[in-house]
Amino acid sequence: QVQLVESGGGLVQAGGSLRLSCAASGRTFSRYVMGWFRQAPGKEREFVAAINWSGGSTRYADSVKGRFTISRDNAKNTVYLQMNSLKPEDTAVYFCASGGFAVVGTAEGSYSYWGQGTQVTVSS
Repeated sequence: QVQLVESGGGLVQAGGSLRLSCAASGRTFSRYVMGWFRQAPGKEREFVAAINWSGGSTRYADSVKGRFTISRDNAKNTVYLQMNSLKPEDTAVYFCASGGFAVVGTAEGSYSYWGQGTQVTVSS
């Protein structure tokens, strides 16, 4: 059974930083694309960032480019999302997702497994 457990969310002031972690178990972590999505109140879930198996290929939503960095440690079965220069509009529940072998996708349909989410709140 695949499990994804996010941590690291919290309350931060605008301009601050947070690092989210997602610990994976139940499948060979190092083979799969990993992604981060977020869902703000009253809005649909949206793509944030994704990374391929080796970490050599990444994709970002335009809204977070230059501020967020996705990375992974295959030895620890963990993917990270470093979030800098946070803005109030970054407030959302952030979800970790596990995808396929090759496509670093931005669509929810590219991902088979999801975590429960961690709340990030950015105050102005």
